[in-house]
Amino acid sequence: MTNFQERGHLLTEQVNPHSLNLDQLNSLELVELFNHEDQKAVAAVAEAKVELAAAIDLTADRLRQGGRLFYVGAGTSGRLGVLDAAECPPTFCTPAELVQGIIAGGAGALVRSSEDLEDRSEDGESAISQREITQLDVVVGITAGGTTPFVHGAINAARQRGAKTIFIACVPAEQVTIEVDIDIRLLTGPEILAGSTRLKAGTVTKLALNTLSTGVMVKLGKVYGNRMVDVSVTNQKLRDRALRIIQDLTGLSRAAAVFLLERSGKWVKLSLLMHWTGLDQEAGKELLAAHLGNLRQAVTSYNQDHNSGVGK
Repeated sequence: MTNFQERGHLLTEQVNPHSLNLDQLNSLELVELFNHEDQKAVAAVAEAKVELAAAIDLTADRLRQGGRLFYVGAGTSGRLGVLDAAECPPTFCTPAELVQGIIAGGAGALVRSSEDLEDRSEDGESAISQREITQLDVVVGITAGGTTPFVHGAINAARQRGAKTIFIACVPAEQVTIEVDIDIRLLTGPEILAGSTRLKAGTVTKLALNTLSTGVMVKLGKVYGNRMVDVSVTNQKLRDRALRIIQDLTGLSRAAAVFLLERSGKWVKLSLLMHWTGLDQEAGKELLAAHLGNLRQAVTSYNQDHNSGVGK
């Protein structure tokens, strides 16, 4: 069940008293004003840290069980969700279906505005049905003003299917209420350009999604220390990054790191495990699989079994 006030009363639609003379500012004053207001985005994430942490734990738990993560939004919110989903495969070597972005209007709305399509709650419901959402999945509805019918339709449909739901909005709960498992409110206040939620609301949403997806991947063992050991080695830049990670963590020369990376099938995580344990590729894969891909747990287990202190 959802309830919300008239859009004109929403926090994201209000007039910012600090920018009433926006059209009279010189360029330096414009930049200073933007910089001052943008700092509120970082503060808003800090205020929502408990809810964001809960979202990380909930999502990681579902993905461990075979579930998927879906972002649903329209306009800027939808584009940010699609962006975050698209960046997971190269960063964490996840399958494309694990994290998905759903935007009102489909792929065409990524490059061409289609505001009218966000008003169709039935389209949000249909998007959930088409992707065969189940009780293992997590659906994150993203809407700066909190009222987007497409998002509400998707959330309601996901709840009916037993999926876990998360809501991200930039208005207080008393302005827009919704029944979800985790309700994240990122309150950055009125925009410098009244109603233009691609500004602070967009910035704070990107910050929150960065935190959510990266936190989930850390929990899933996609990170060792602060290194992306599941990076997808698909171009020269990523190959160089993979080799630097191996060299930094093992002390190997570049030539030796290249040889190790090739032996592992271009999998940084497996390369490190093979180097630290002396296991071959297949045995290393088996050990990683036994620990759900968590390199630190795999190394710790090997050390305990062999009374050694490999790893870093």
